[in-house]
Amino acid sequence: MRTTVRQYDHAADYEKVGRFLVRTYRTTGEHINWVQPRWEYMHYHPLIRGVDLDSIGVWEAHGEIVGVVHPEHYMGTAYFEIDPECGDLKGEMLMYAEKHVSARRDGVRRLRVWINDEDDDFQKVASERGYAKGDGCEPMSHFAVADPFPPVTVPAGFRLKSLAEDNDLRKVDRVLWRGFNHGDEPPDDGIGDRKFMQSAPNYRKDLNIVVEAPDGNFVSYCGMWYEPVHSLAYVEPVATDPEYRRMGLGRAAVLEGVRRCGAMGARVACVGTAKPFYLSLGFQQVYNRSVWQREWT
Repeated sequence: MRTTVRQYDHAADYEKVGRFLVRTYRTTGEHINWVQPRWEYMHYHPLIRGVDLDSIGVWEAHGEIVGVVHPEHYMGTAYFEIDPECGDLKGEMLMYAEKHVSARRDGVRRLRVWINDEDDDFQKVASERGYAKGDGCEPMSHFAVADPFPPVTVPAGFRLKSLAEDNDLRKVDRVLWRGFNHGDEPPDDGIGDRKFMQSAPNYRKDLNIVVEAPDGNFVSYCGMWYEPVHSLAYVEPVATDPEYRRMGLGRAAVLEGVRRCGAMGARVACVGTAKPFYLSLGFQQVYNRSVWQREWT
C-alpha cells in the first residue's frame, strides 16, 4: 500500500486521529493502538504544554490515516498507532521517531519506544536499529462491567459525588495534588490546569467521581471517559489523599465511575496499569507494552 507521511496539524488532525483510533480498536494480537480517550486525555493534560505537537507524524493512504507517531507527556518517548494492514511501516515510523521525537542532552540523543510484548516483528525492527529492552512496562487491564452492577458504598460520614453535582475546582485540584504525592497544599495556579482538563471535548462531569470527607474536602478522585462506539470506559486519573488511604474510598470512586458508564452502555472498563489495587477490584491484565531504548550521538 502506497503511503505518504506529513507533519501533524492539530486543528485539522486531532479529531481525525481520534476516529482512526476508534476504527482500529482491538484488544488482542501483536500491535495494539491506544484507545481514543487516552489520545484525548494526552491533549488536555497540563503536561501537553511541554510537548512539541509538530513532532507528531501522520501517515496516510488514499486519504485515510493509517499511522501516527507521537510522544505523550514528554519528548524522548514515542508511541506508535498503526493500521493492522500497514505493519510494514514500523521501521519507517521508528526512524521518524528518532529524528523528530527523540530528546537531546549533552550531545547525546535518547529515545524510548513502547512495543507490545507480542509484537515480535516490531521488537526485531527495534533490535536491529540498536534498541535494547528496558525495565519499564505499561500493562493494560480490563474489567467486565456487570449488569446489574452491585451497589457502591462508602464509610459513614463520607459521600460519593460527581463533579456535575459539585465542581469545586480548588477541592479537585487539592485531592489530585495530594493524591499524587506532590505535597501538602497545591500552588494557587492549579485551577487553570483543572479548567484546561475539563475543556476536553468528551469530558463529562457526571462521570468524574469524588469522595467527600466529613470536613467537606474531596479526598478521592476517579476520572472516567466513555467511548460509545465500542461501549468502553477508560479510567484516568485516580488519586486518593494520603491521609485517607486504605479506607476503600479509591475503590468506591472507581467502581462508581464504572457503574455510571455501565448505565450508559459500557461493557468493559480499561486502565493502563496492572497494579494490585486494580486487580483487587476485578480488573485483569490483557496485554503489556515494554520500553525499548537507544542512545546515540
